Amino acid sequence: MSAARVFAVEQAAEIPAWLKAHIGEGDGQIAPVVLQRARALYLQKVSEGKVKNPCYFAMDATRPGGFTRRFYVICEADQTFRAVPSGHGSGRNVAGVNFTNGIRCAKNFSNAMDSKLTTGGPYVTEETITRFKGYYRNGAGKYVAFNRSFVQFDGEGETANARPRVIGGHPAVVLRVACRRKDPDSPYANEEGYVPFGTLVDYAAGRSNGCTSWSQSDAAKIIPMMKEPSTLYIYPESGDIAAVAQAVKAGKSPARVGLYWNASCLKEIGAPKFWPKETLEPIIEQYKKDHPAPPPQPLPLCKGQ
Repeated sequence: MSAARVFAVEQAAEIPAWLKAHIGEGDGQIAPVVLQRARALYLQKVSEGKVKNPCYFAMDATRPGGFTRRFYVICEADQTFRAVPSGHGSGRNVAGVNFTNGIRCAKNFSNAMDSKLTTGGPYVTEETITRFKGYYRNGAGKYVAFNRSFVQFDGEGETANARPRVIGGHPAVVLRVACRRKDPDSPYANEEGYVPFGTLVDYAAGRSNGCTSWSQSDAAKIIPMMKEPSTLYIYPESGDIAAVAQAVKAGKSPARVGLYWNASCLKEIGAPKFWPKETLEPIIEQYKKDHPAPPPQPLPLCKGQ
């Protein structure tokens, strides 16, 4: 029996005192319901033999984005708890149907394909894929190859389509490719000896396309920890969203009726909304049919090439 499985059997009943000290709604703390569900998911998957990682992960998407710490790395075996910032889904405005989110607070959630929205619920971290994106010049003017790692998440229930949606975790940085540069000596060069070249854009304080994104420095620590599959629980689920929205509509404080939502963001968004894929996907598909993407064009040559 693995150490993680032995630990799960021994610890299933009680949240240890050292971890209870991190429970709360302050900066860097984890809300009780988020920890309870994240821990239950982890212990379940360990007991089933599907997870052996000594650490598990959680995210509270009701908290503000930007630099607020709301993604949690919990390693009960060595009694460590870490909270870091992470991005939430940006959403879209499609054919007059607006399901966009601001940078600070997420109002809209969905499991629809191409919605660019976060879906709360249970996930298991799976394979990590690292892909070459192109070259850029760093702050010192050095010509650097950019490879970005992506951890695939697998879900169940409402999160079951995480793989076709390409939902996972990655650094909040993207290469805006502008042109192709002649570099036949590069191991990444195509058959004609060209490589893509662009500008590296860091959006750690912004939103994602529905994935979980971290700063480059945090991602460098978190992604290796996910090499061994583990669990990730993202709050809120659709049922939480509906219950909070109903309470707000009835003029009740969610906290007073036993529901949780970050108070600061709830005040900002008014009420949250979950858009089921059955509702959004036909709208998005029709929009794509009405606005077909132009045929791909070859990248222009970089100036001086």
